[in-house]
Amino acid sequence: MKTVRFSHIGLLASVALISASFGAAAQQPAPAGPPGLSAMDKSDPAASKQDTGLRPHPTPPIGTALDKLPIDKIKLPVGFKAEVWSSGHPGGRTMVQGEKGTMFMGSRTIGRVYALTEKDGKREVKVLLQGLTQPNGLAFRNGSLYVFAINKVLRYDNIESRLDNPGDPVELTAAFNLPSEVHHNWKYVAFGPDGKLYSQVGANCNICEINPGVHGQIRRYNADGTGMEIVARGVRNTVGFDWHPATKDLWFTDNGRDWAGNAGPEDELNRVTSTQVGAFYGFPYCHANGVPDPDVKKPNACVGVVMPAALLGPHGASLGIKFYTGAMFPKTYQNVAFIARHGSWNREAKFGYDVVIARTEGGKAKIEPFLTGLLDTKTNQFHGRPAYVLPLKDGSLLVSDEQNGAVYRITYAAPKVALAN
Repeated sequence: MKTVRFSHIGLLASVALISASFGAAAQQPAPAGPPGLSAMDKSDPAASKQDTGLRPHPTPPIGTALDKLPIDKIKLPVGFKAEVWSSGHPGGRTMVQGEKGTMFMGSRTIGRVYALTEKDGKREVKVLLQGLTQPNGLAFRNGSLYVFAINKVLRYDNIESRLDNPGDPVELTAAFNLPSEVHHNWKYVAFGPDGKLYSQVGANCNICEINPGVHGQIRRYNADGTGMEIVARGVRNTVGFDWHPATKDLWFTDNGRDWAGNAGPEDELNRVTSTQVGAFYGFPYCHANGVPDPDVKKPNACVGVVMPAALLGPHGASLGIKFYTGAMFPKTYQNVAFIARHGSWNREAKFGYDVVIARTEGGKAKIEPFLTGLLDTKTNQFHGRPAYVLPLKDGSLLVSDEQNGAVYRITYAAPKVALAN
């Protein structure tokens, strides 16, 4: 597939085609009634007492110009600093780094996989793959890039030596046997400490009865797609998980359902211990800290459900999560999880659009703000949408902003203390 290069500050004319197609779609009349509801959906938007004109925020097909990026709006704790690490990759979300330093970025609605390299001190963005259906899931192992689209799994071997011509991939789709429904089915994948390849399969609706053998899961496989095992059930839509560096427990974010009120049910931060493999986390019957669903009812709906370690707020769209083990940040951040909250759409007063931290202890977690400033609560407007976080080897932290097609780098330097006269 042809590779297209973009400069650090903008896009080449090749983006025009996809821009035009997105623009044409945007000009089509909005569908009648609330969005995101499949034929099997059981929600009652009218009963939610929400504005049924609420709509998901479209992802721009062109990245924001470098001088227009909201870097000046970002607020961080004392000693931390944000800078633009890369730009010019519209819709970029998930990030994985290759052994030779290449940064690969997945996307959702724009259908691309990017490769970011450095040349002559400048970051270069290439369209590595395009035309895929929501290739959000990326993993890297032993020189190979694994690409998970909706129901397609491809492996590109020796990829860092073939960025200009990836060639034909190893086709693993049949082995992984993923369902083809698009709804909540964009992937997040990662290799665990056990060497297994983990992937989620989201619910194929906003709220409905699902087939628990197919949807609402986190699974793990051997790298070739054999040996599938269900790790967690009753998971509505997780697009981020990671393992605690010390305990090796799996922690995952989970997005709450829509059209049940502005207050939630809230997103969840959950934990899977070695003794909880295959446990049930509540969807569709029980949400948050024991809230029975109003539309899909079941007696004793929350009995036997693993309750979350923490709540992450109403409709915040909590996505990427990574534990920090670097040496740059203060010791108080060691083994702390950073979580990107993409930001709400099914809520009249917007919420999220930030990065929070989770301090975990004893199976529970305390949530604290970290990166703020991208949401103006006075005007109810947002300036960016964090989607993923990734610590680098030097101890800094990358934060992808899907809305602006940019990545910010967070660094820390101890504040200088003024000497007394």
